[in-house]
Amino acid sequence: MRLSYVRELDEYPTGARRMKILTMAVLAILIGSYEGQIAPVVPLLLEDLDMTLTTYGAVSGAAAVAGAIASILGGRLTDRLGRVRLLIPLMALTAVCCFAMTLVHSPRDLLIARIVLAFVDGVAMASTAPLVRDFSPRLGRAQAFGFWTWGPVGANFLAAAIAGLTLPLFNDSWRSQFVIMGCFSLVISVVIALNIADLSPELRARIQHTERAATEVVDLTQPPRVRSLFVRPNIWAHVVGISMWLVLYITLSLFGQTMLVGALGISSAEASTIMAAFWSLNLITLIVTGRLSDRTQLRKPFCLGGTVAAVLVTAYLAVSLGQEGVSTGTLMVVGALLGGSLGVAYAPWMANYSEDAEDADPRLQGTAWGLFGFLSKGIAVIGLLVIPRVVAATNWQTWLFVALGCLVLFIPAIVMFHGPWRRRPAPAPATVGVEG
Repeated sequence: MRLSYVRELDEYPTGARRMKILTMAVLAILIGSYEGQIAPVVPLLLEDLDMTLTTYGAVSGAAAVAGAIASILGGRLTDRLGRVRLLIPLMALTAVCCFAMTLVHSPRDLLIARIVLAFVDGVAMASTAPLVRDFSPRLGRAQAFGFWTWGPVGANFLAAAIAGLTLPLFNDSWRSQFVIMGCFSLVISVVIALNIADLSPELRARIQHTERAATEVVDLTQPPRVRSLFVRPNIWAHVVGISMWLVLYITLSLFGQTMLVGALGISSAEASTIMAAFWSLNLITLIVTGRLSDRTQLRKPFCLGGTVAAVLVTAYLAVSLGQEGVSTGTLMVVGALLGGSLGVAYAPWMANYSEDAEDADPRLQGTAWGLFGFLSKGIAVIGLLVIPRVVAATNWQTWLFVALGCLVLFIPAIVMFHGPWRRRPAPAPATVGVEG
């Protein structure tokens, strides 16, 4: 029996209708990422709950583990049940979890609330990347995934901006932010529910090259087998390679400002300005490069070029961390170049991973992206637990060289991805013979 909120399409949508559904998927990842934000109120939370930063780190690590497990479970469920059937009720439940955060009065309460929220949100958000794949033909997929990436990044700006505007209105009460978050999320969830749709299982089993051209590649009478995904060496190259690539990305996401302040002795404001330059160019190159990748239908050259550039910039930054007198202007340029380089590689990689998983079985997109969610959250857990200990034993420069080494290991993995290295020439027009 079909649930009333689940609208399944038996014909692939085109034009504005497809773009509207794709926009809803991107909006869902933005709201889902926003619901998990807690950074703007951490200082207030620590004081109110009389909690140490070490305890908060342990709570965050436990929540990240719950989110990682939820991602891989959610990936399998979204393939079995459908995207919208899973996404809509869990988005509403995640909003309720935000309201439940206002009932927290001790570190134990916080631990329980964050684990539950991370698990529910992790299962819900496992549907968003498969939805982007479902409604983005290969001709426009890298750009679509570039916009999807705006969700997690944009959530940082959204949470910080709302906190900056509203905390003074509520006497700096951290609970006010979770009430706002819950209300905002509920309203947007209703908007998404009214405008989103799911593809029928038959349409999800196709490879969509353009809005109107598709290829049937599987026998629908046979159930999808996860083994068909993981017996492929290129899939393992993606999985292992992006795990290495994410070490640097997670380091900058979790500890960017802390690293700059600790290693160079600059102020927190200067460090935030440098990281703002990093994120700004990262957001721009995600879309621009995604568009170029789609126009040329090339993925691997962009992954390689962006990664090589990131290796060179990271090496310069790692050396700079051991020097004194580096200007803030120089660091802003370096930060922007690093963010831009990573953006050049990331959107084409997402499209490449989606397409390689599609070639194994289009019905396993949720499983493939659930694994990616598990890996990204797993690297975050490692970052929370390992990076502070390594830095305490050595310094930030040593850890950045470790992250640089991991980034270099992504380069040989690119060689194993499927897809062309150069643009294929357009076929010559057919000639029409004239009888004499």
